[in-house]
Amino acid sequence: MEQFAHALADFVRAHQAWAAPIVFLLAFGESLAFISLLIPAWGALVAIGALIGASGISFYPVWIAGGLGAALGDWVSYWFGYRYKEQVAQMWPLSRYPELLPRGEAFVRSWGVPSIFIGRFFGPLRASVPLAAGIFEMPYWSFQAANFISALIWAAALLLFGDVMAKLMEWLWRLF
Repeated sequence: MEQFAHALADFVRAHQAWAAPIVFLLAFGESLAFISLLIPAWGALVAIGALIGASGISFYPVWIAGGLGAALGDWVSYWFGYRYKEQVAQMWPLSRYPELLPRGEAFVRSWGVPSIFIGRFFGPLRASVPLAAGIFEMPYWSFQAANFISALIWAAALLLFGDVMAKLMEWLWRLF
């Protein structure tokens, strides 16, 4: 997975115009139920964030692309859960990880709308919380408000973390 992140970062470094579309796709995949279990993309997002200050890539288009990609991934996951309800647990890969959906359900039931915001920042919950919110029919507009706000904050956090880490490493490199 680390090689994937480095390869993508190298591609974005060489082809900066592709930064926003690539971040959109990575954030979408990272937030989409089922796909995020197979291909965790947060490392690539942090690596691309490290390029923002170092290579002059504009932060805002990449941030908006990441936020929209993450929100769209959760939106699709919510719809899928709402549409297919209990059938979802029998689908691969959730059939191989049966503990994910009950954890997501318990989290959504106990935290309500804030679970969408909180779940975005915790690995396996990121994919299962929107799915569970759809299955258990969280109100649509409440879900979407939490979804879009948390997606923009999450995208900014990952990209800025990468940018800050790159600046810190550059400072340390100069120091020694």
